[in-house]
Amino acid sequence: MPWIPRGLRDGIVTTKYPRESDGYGSGFRGTVEVNAGRTRQIPVGVVESCPTHAIDVGADSVKLDRGKCVLCGVCVRLAPQVFSFAPSVETAGLSRGALVVPEMAESSEELDALRRALDQRVRAFRRSIHVRHVDVGSDGSDEWEVAALTNPIYDVQRLGIYFTASPRHADVLLVTGAGTAGMAESLRHTLEVMPNPKVVIAAGTEAVSAGVVANGYVTQHGVSSLIDVDVYVPGSPATPFGLLYGILMAVNLLPRHGNAGGSG
Repeated sequence: MPWIPRGLRDGIVTTKYPRESDGYGSGFRGTVEVNAGRTRQIPVGVVESCPTHAIDVGADSVKLDRGKCVLCGVCVRLAPQVFSFAPSVETAGLSRGALVVPEMAESSEELDALRRALDQRVRAFRRSIHVRHVDVGSDGSDEWEVAALTNPIYDVQRLGIYFTASPRHADVLLVTGAGTAGMAESLRHTLEVMPNPKVVIAAGTEAVSAGVVANGYVTQHGVSSLIDVDVYVPGSPATPFGLLYGILMAVNLLPRHGNAGGSG
């Protein structure tokens, strides 16, 4: 039984997140930041180089839509004085606009209303949360990250989060993929048979905006084109920590000190 000496050698490998800070390290390319105060220095051609049109340049500002960003790094390479990689993966939002950085001028009242409405719906959830995962046109990378949530490193079951094969037993619908037309009816049926209350998470750039295949012949603008979404988790693909953060946000179980973007 080789797992016995291996276990004694390695000790406990399971992360303590979200109870304690953890992450992938300071050099991890978790997301792209827009460096404040340098928006006028963006070179010609950077906007056009973005494969998903995630960059918007105004008269005196530059906006980056993380919901469209596929983390290709072209903007960071061409304009390092404006864009940079950051290790944080706690980038999920309760609204589509919350993924645009620097933050849009959303009123605190609007965000508070979203939080209150979500909190009211998930109050019936107990400590056991069941998640139904549905792929509606992914390239496969998102599924690897979702599967990683159950390995010894992340071990979501320690938090009372379980994956279920039946939508009739699910509290949370975790959707990956660009939202293809052929999966639309199946996705709607899955959501319909889930008991109330229920929460929908769009996981990964493809699910949030359809990414590089947006406005294709079988896609529109991601999962929200097919069903209502409560939480958006960007990333190409979304990392296990990012997914965990989004799930905890969806069920209102985030500790205020949680931070998966640290060096761990």
